Amino acid sequence: MEIHTKTYQTKAGPVEGIQVKWRGFNILLAAGSKGFIACPAIDVDACQGYGVAAAIVESSPQNPIGNLDRFVARKILKANQKAAAIGIVPGMEVSEALERIA
Repeated sequence: MEIHTKTYQTKAGPVEGIQVKWRGFNILLAAGSKGFIACPAIDVDACQGYGVAAAIVESSPQNPIGNLDRFVARKILKANQKAAAIGIVPGMEVSEALERIA
């Protein structure tokens, strides 16, 4: 297992990216003070129950995100109600959504 981190600088402030990498599988997440954006391995609906703004980035076994550099080049696939309340919607560029969670 490997762990990688990256700080994304946005107009609204920094967001911290984390990648946990196993052979053949990764979990990627970007967290800010208002919520987080993650790969589809995370259940954003469950996060809603905790009052956390959470959104999912488009990814699949055929087209995985792969690493933190590619994370920002993706789009939001799904957002829970708390994420929608801060303006994160499906189809939005991850780079724009990062500013909303900073």
